[in-house]
Amino acid sequence: MLKIGIIGAGRIGKVHGESITKYVKNAEVKAIADVFLNEATEEWAKDMGIPNTYKDYKKILEDDEIDAVLICSSTDTHSKISIEAIRAGKNVFCEKPIDHDLSRIKEVIDELKKSKVKYQVGFNRRFDHNFKAVRSAVAKGKIGEPHILKITSRDPEPPSIDYVKVSGGIFLDMTIHDFDMVRYLLDSEVVEVYASGNVLIDNAIGKAGDIDTAIVTLKMKSGALAVIDNSRKAAYGYDQRAEVFGSLGQVSVENDSNSSAVISTKDGVTGEKPLFFFLERYMQAYAQEISEFIDAIVNDTEVPVNADDGLKAVLIGEAATKSLKANRPVKISEIEY
Repeated sequence: MLKIGIIGAGRIGKVHGESITKYVKNAEVKAIADVFLNEATEEWAKDMGIPNTYKDYKKILEDDEIDAVLICSSTDTHSKISIEAIRAGKNVFCEKPIDHDLSRIKEVIDELKKSKVKYQVGFNRRFDHNFKAVRSAVAKGKIGEPHILKITSRDPEPPSIDYVKVSGGIFLDMTIHDFDMVRYLLDSEVVEVYASGNVLIDNAIGKAGDIDTAIVTLKMKSGALAVIDNSRKAAYGYDQRAEVFGSLGQVSVENDSNSSAVISTKDGVTGEKPLFFFLERYMQAYAQEISEFIDAIVNDTEVPVNADDGLKAVLIGEAATKSLKANRPVKISEIEY
């Protein structure tokens, strides 16, 4: 039974704590640490069967019984704690992004080259049953050569302005998942990005230096084209859809909902709204990504999402940010790190 330590007891740290406790075999959470640890978090940990709670995460790194750590703290700590954990000989699962600074991500990668530990990045959508089905159809050639990928990714409500100010911007906070999806679904690298956006939901987001609505087009090394549309606020819920069009056909997936029931009457035809947010939509995906991380440790195999995948998603995000500011297409080769 692998023993895990979670660093960061905010929303995503608790998601992983619950998913491991309820769904993941061959692993148990021994400790969780958070600098803002309080009685409510301690009570939650007790309910989850987590025996140890700390304010200092270094106690987790110093515990010889702990085989792996999950880094779920604020983004500005990810690369620093990653390097400390690698040097402590811990296998690492790090929530995205590894860092907003490309040079710091490179430092993590350089540290990994000197170690044998496993390092996985938390792009949970790769493990979603819908998107895995799209990837499978494309990989098996069922739609022929991919030509166009369309991704719709819209949140049900925007984050707080305090969060917006430290998020790194919509492309490094929200769209970064979609950038990873483009690479995953098409199995090809992005070579050029063109981004356009505006503030259409909340002027405070614009005053904080960000946008809340965006369209990004991407050219792939394979020749395929991709389009991503993002919004910080979809009134009807969490909107997560994808379609790949190819030379022999197309594959697409719709939103998950509580049921597929459709009611048809003289007044109209109605169905369920999408599941409201990522906790409902992706809980099984969170459990699956940790299961595969643990399998990689136990069987000494490659992790499904590595540090290079984490780097490339941020590279695309930087290119999109530069494109938005310069109002022109930006090649990935222009972004230096």
